[in-house]
Amino acid sequence: MVEKSEYKGKPIIVIKRDENDKFPFSFGVAKARLIMENLDEIKKFIEENDKK
Repeated sequence: MVEKSEYKGKPIIVIKRDENDKFPFSFGVAKARLIMENLDEIKKFIEENDKK
């Protein structure tokens, strides 16, 4: 579940596991850019460490 919101007048994106998620993950444009620039490394990290 993804929502758009605002924090201190700036846009943020809020990612939740479900509607009742008590600890959603949220970030703004600068961190979104940082995530996108490092997406391959994030995918590699998941592959190396995901025990599912």
